[in-house]
Amino acid sequence: MGRPDPEEGQLPAPVKPPDGGWGWIVLLGCFVITGFSYAFPKAVSVYFKELMKDFHVGYSDTAWISSIMLAMLYGTGPVCSIMVNQFGCRPVMLIGGLLASAGMILASFTTNIIELYLTAGVLTGLGMALNFQPSLIMLGTYFDKRRPLANGLAAAGSPVFLSSLSPLGQVLLEKFGWRGGFLIMGGLLLNCCTCGAVMRPLDMGMKRKMGKAQDKYEAKEMLPIGGKSEEGISTADGTKKGKKAKKKPKKGKKLLDFSIFSNRGFIIYTISKFILVLGLFVPPILLVNYAKDTGVPDTEAAFLLSIIGFIDIFARPACGMVAGLKWVRPHVAYLFSFSMLFNGLTDICSARASNYTGLVIFCVFFGISYGMVGALQFEVLMAIVGSQKFSSAIGLVLLIEAFAVLIGPPSAGRLVDALKNYEVIFYLAGSEVVLSALFLGVASYCCLNRGKKEPPPENNPAAGAGSDTEEAESDVQEAEEHSSDNHQPAHSTDNAVVAASEEANHVAEEQRGEGGGCPAGDGEVLARDGCNPDQMVERDSF
Repeated sequence: MGRPDPEEGQLPAPVKPPDGGWGWIVLLGCFVITGFSYAFPKAVSVYFKELMKDFHVGYSDTAWISSIMLAMLYGTGPVCSIMVNQFGCRPVMLIGGLLASAGMILASFTTNIIELYLTAGVLTGLGMALNFQPSLIMLGTYFDKRRPLANGLAAAGSPVFLSSLSPLGQVLLEKFGWRGGFLIMGGLLLNCCTCGAVMRPLDMGMKRKMGKAQDKYEAKEMLPIGGKSEEGISTADGTKKGKKAKKKPKKGKKLLDFSIFSNRGFIIYTISKFILVLGLFVPPILLVNYAKDTGVPDTEAAFLLSIIGFIDIFARPACGMVAGLKWVRPHVAYLFSFSMLFNGLTDICSARASNYTGLVIFCVFFGISYGMVGALQFEVLMAIVGSQKFSSAIGLVLLIEAFAVLIGPPSAGRLVDALKNYEVIFYLAGSEVVLSALFLGVASYCCLNRGKKEPPPENNPAAGAGSDTEEAESDVQEAEEHSSDNHQPAHSTDNAVVAASEEANHVAEEQRGEGGGCPAGDGEVLARDGCNPDQMVERDSF
């Protein structure tokens, strides 16, 4: 009765998100996965000095391990989308957890830097990618009204794990060496399998059962109560199956939905996100070396990143709560634009910081703005494309971001080597972030809001708006026709009444052709079969 049916090649009606219950367990799993995905490539850097000594390579060679991990995390987005659409989130996450763990365990037995690239870089990076993207998809499935808060809490896993994995890696390095540390880290990554196991999909079968029960209830309401009502129900079910056979053939499920590129909001988001990533990660990467060049001691310079991480922990959930307010959520894209503008202006204003106090102030404001961006980036994407197409959208967005990640920070490093001036780099990075904010805000207002204000084309409401109603009425009429055919042998008296009524109507038509109007003597029968009784009353009174 107008309900989307998976048998007809359409997507099944989505189950209403519970916004709680088991969703909080899913949120906890997403928190852990996000922490490992973003913090692990940075935490591995504590082993780089020992790797340089054992393999006789330079710092740039060991830095490629983290770069390959991040490239796999971003660049394999479409592959993850295809696997999720084909197999579901839970199996993909279980496989990803095994790959991530196996990569670090195999890395503990490597004998050269190339083997490290293939194990810790490619294999572990692919495993974390297969965990990160499905966890965000499941989070959007379980939360709707509280989704901004859920995204903020899940994003807080990145600074929490970064502040804990780095000290843990240093302890493991001192006690067990880098090989023992890699082995234990591989064991920790098996927790991704636990997080994948709790990603229970919402039950679609229950909704189908409820739909069938509702159809039977409607059939009982339409048919007369009698000994053959069940026969009428089966006839109505057979009628619906016959209609389904005449409709469109079943369509294959899309592994990667490219139709999202027809969404103007998605295009605007993708372009602004590409520009954002060019400059977003540059300041925290260069901050420690920038502080050392200004005369700050090594320990105090390293503490600057801890300040950013500590502020980030509280900024992400707080921003998620603000984004979930009723009067803010419809305009979450503009809040995201403001957070990017805040971050870019922070970079520009701190470019001339020449003492430790100025750098601490920069870290506080950068931590707030960076946390806002991290909490809102996927919430805005979910709001633009919806939960049905989010699996394809995030894969394509991450692939595009991968190119920006490979362009932005390396280019900034080359400029530092060439210019020997960090001030220009901070100006450039801040300008890129500000440009992305302005593009998102202005394009969203001009292309989206104005498009909504345009008057819709005039359509015939009777022809376009009643498709579901007409289909429902046709189902009811067909069910009644079949039920009347089944009940004819058992109701001979009804047949006699119908025959008498048809004979009376035939006589009335002859009289109407001779003298016009309705005969007064047959008022009851004609009134039942379509003649207007009011006209009959007016004629008698006249």
